[in-house]
Amino acid sequence: MRKVIFGINITADGYCSHEDGIADAELHNYFTELLRKTDVILYGRKTYQLMVPYWPDLAKNPSEDEASNEFARVFDSLDLLVFSKTLQEVSGNKTRLVQGNIAEELMALKNKPGKDIAVGSLSIASQLSDLGLIDEYHFVVQPIVAGKGPRLFETFQSKNSLRLDLIGTKQFLKTGVIALHYKKHT
Repeated sequence: MRKVIFGINITADGYCSHEDGIADAELHNYFTELLRKTDVILYGRKTYQLMVPYWPDLAKNPSEDEASNEFARVFDSLDLLVFSKTLQEVSGNKTRLVQGNIAEELMALKNKPGKDIAVGSLSIASQLSDLGLIDEYHFVVQPIVAGKGPRLFETFQSKNSLRLDLIGTKQFLKTGVIALHYKKHT
C-alpha cells in the first residue's frame, strides 16, 4: 500500500512560514528527491496558491538555478489534490479540487496503484496526523529563530499525542539545516 509522507520546513522555534528559511540548492535537491518518490500532493487552498502558478511557470520557463529548475520540473509532473471549501477552481489538467472528506479521499488514493502520496499543507497534515494517516514525517529544521508565523499542527489541535521513530537524518553542511526523517511508531 502507498505511504503518506509529510515534509515541511520548520524554524528552530517551531514556525512553518515560507518567508523564513534557507531556500538553496541543497534544500531544493532534498525536496526534489522526496517528491520523486510520489505521484500526487495533497494541498489546502493557502499552500496551493503559494505554490501555483510559481513552480509550474518555472517548469515551463526555467530561469532559476538548476536545483530550483529541477524541483519545478518534478513538481509540475505530479498530480495535485486541493482540499478547499472556498476555492471555486484550480488551474492545470493535473489538478483536482476536492470538497469532500479528506480521510475518504486519502484512503481511496492509498488503495490505488502508484507511488507514495505527499502532503504539502499544514492544515491537511494536521487533520491526517490526528487520524493516524501519515506514515512518514520529514521535518527540515532551519537554523533560524523566526518568532512569527504558523506553527506545526496549530490549525487543528490533535486530541492525541503521536509517537514517532527516527529513521534518518541529513545535515546540510553549508547552511546548518538538519532534516529529520521519522515514521509513525507502531
